[in-house]
Amino acid sequence: MEELRRAGWYWGNMSVAEAKERLQDAPEGTFLVRDSSHSEYLLTISVKTSAGPTNLRIEYQDGKFRLDSITCVRSRLKQFNSVVHLIEYYVLMCKDRTETPSNGTVHLYLNKPLYTSAPSLQHRCRITINKCTNQIWELPLPTRLKEYLKEYRYQMQQCWKVSTLSVPPQQNCGTAGTYH
Repeated sequence: MEELRRAGWYWGNMSVAEAKERLQDAPEGTFLVRDSSHSEYLLTISVKTSAGPTNLRIEYQDGKFRLDSITCVRSRLKQFNSVVHLIEYYVLMCKDRTETPSNGTVHLYLNKPLYTSAPSLQHRCRITINKCTNQIWELPLPTRLKEYLKEYRYQMQQCWKVSTLSVPPQQNCGTAGTYH
């Protein structure tokens, strides 16, 4: 959990209503991670979508984290050792944001963390450097500083997208809803 706290976008104990209020006027893709209000889950991602703020539970089972989903899809979802690694995975999955959702599908783009407080100057510099180059190892800097710069991978891609899983209707495994 320490890694998650250091990320800056973990808000801890926050209600659904508080998360919705914080995200209501934010740009699409703004997100935060908070404690889940559902007793069977530890954490929830709250994100602003084109349809407004919504929530997606993070499941923890057998020492691994994954996104909550309908039962017939759950086994196909990738599992992670930490929530930060889960988020990083979906960061790297995002290639471009040009596709248009069809059939009323709402995509969950994670592209702007909502920080609990203003990031430090050191962290802001790291973000700026990562936005300007993906050639960190080529910079004339000490190895330790290069390692620090590479730790923050979020800004290397222009957006974060949680992939949408399509389940053919003939599987008849129910529908996914918005979670709180």
